[in-house]
Amino acid sequence: MSTGISAATGTATGTYEIDPSHSRIGFVARHAMVTKVRGSFNDFEGSGYFDAENPAASYLRISIEAASIDTRNSDRDDHLRSNDFFDMATYPTISFVSTAVEANGDDEYKVTGDLTIKGVTKPVTVDFEFTGTAVDPYGNQRIGFEGKTVLNRKDWGVNWNAALEAGGVLVSEKVTLELEVSAIRQ
Repeated sequence: MSTGISAATGTATGTYEIDPSHSRIGFVARHAMVTKVRGSFNDFEGSGYFDAENPAASYLRISIEAASIDTRNSDRDDHLRSNDFFDMATYPTISFVSTAVEANGDDEYKVTGDLTIKGVTKPVTVDFEFTGTAVDPYGNQRIGFEGKTVLNRKDWGVNWNAALEAGGVLVSEKVTLELEVSAIRQ
């Protein structure tokens, strides 16, 4: 079994804070059965510990301000903020707290945790790829990961939809959650 340690990850062990100005938490959903709408959350914070030699000792915590949703269309964003979708006035935060981390080959990890949306908490597993380490021009040690998972939004009570005249629905139940993370060692 692979430990997940490559030459690049071997020196990456440490405690990190996500740098939101160089990270993205986004999503993709099918719209009207013919295209995809992409969006992101612009306000979030997170931290974690990455143990390159013992990935099971690693953890991740992310908190997202739900109202920071941005799909590049203000009317759609307002609808997503409403009770039809996220009910952000009642549930202002989306959170993820890891419960297990395991190596899944060199530089690949499965991070399982509790995702809370609209007050509903369900386990999810995010497949992450370690994308490297670097020292930035300010002397900060950075680490990078990219991950994604597919969710059924109805599992979290995000149920609104509209039937299309030609069949099908306006918004897909399946949503791909995408995470592109640059974090700074503390």
